[in-house]
Amino acid sequence: MAGSVFVWIEQEDGRADAIAWQAMAAAKTVASDLGGTLNAIVFGDRVGDIAQQAIEAGADRVYTAEDPSLDRYRVEPYAKLLGHLLEKEPPSVILMGASTAGLELSAYAAALTGAALAPDCTDLRMEGDQLVAVRPALVGNLVSTVRFNGTGHRFITIRRNIFQPVDLNESRTGAVIEVPAVMAEADIPTKVESVETADGTVSLTEASIIVSGGRGVGGPEGFHPVRELADALGGALGASRAAVDAGWIPYAHQVGQTGKTVQPDLYIACGISGAIQHLAGMKNARVIVAINKDADVPLYKYAHYGIAGDLFSYLPAIAEEVKKRLGR
Repeated sequence: MAGSVFVWIEQEDGRADAIAWQAMAAAKTVASDLGGTLNAIVFGDRVGDIAQQAIEAGADRVYTAEDPSLDRYRVEPYAKLLGHLLEKEPPSVILMGASTAGLELSAYAAALTGAALAPDCTDLRMEGDQLVAVRPALVGNLVSTVRFNGTGHRFITIRRNIFQPVDLNESRTGAVIEVPAVMAEADIPTKVESVETADGTVSLTEASIIVSGGRGVGGPEGFHPVRELADALGGALGASRAAVDAGWIPYAHQVGQTGKTVQPDLYIACGISGAIQHLAGMKNARVIVAINKDADVPLYKYAHYGIAGDLFSYLPAIAEEVKKRLGR
């Protein structure tokens, strides 16, 4: 099965999302077996530095489109441009991170081009001359193996923090191919009016440590000790859907099937029972600690360590000890 591999390098404000380099690492595992070239795709405005990084990460060619209309991600111009680029290519594999943008773009572009799609994959390999993708199914209770039939393009999105990014090699060289935007600003139906950023917070999807609160924290004020421990550990603040639905904490902190899917090194769940929807978003954490007065909640079946006690007693004590040991 000859074919090239393309990796969309997701970026914002001239900085590539780490998930793009993870997708590049996944691409390198199959590119040589497919027999084609390893290519990167970068859309935006002033993305020359990212193009060079893509070459250093393993790309033989980098397709860049620099235009003010592409400065901020919008699915319509990005998907149309991606589809236009692929029109001239033989059946290929297109990889990208399973971020919010990556999941949307891959689905939209696959529909435009009549391509196959395997979203949110955790493994990618060759079995003989056949490309195989592996993805969780049924809220993570089963693993689905996807084999691609036919001769069209194949879109695959890679779950964050599964593949270890390769080291950059500054001595590598490659070709940078410039392509023009295909949609004028006036023809793009969505507009970016403003962008709000949360300063001083740790991204849930990038965090190696997450401390989450659930219904057991009792209210908005109950997140104070949860946040204090997250800050002491240098981690991110998470929450269950129940806490978000109750209005105690913004949706941006939600972990679970309808929130963020995370794979941190350490996940501390405080006052969270462990509904299947929440487990779908965090049960692949390397170490899970459950703190709950009720030792019979489902989360304890998945936790590596548990504290059956009052979180309002334990969290401040743990935070104080962490600060003492880390000299904070």
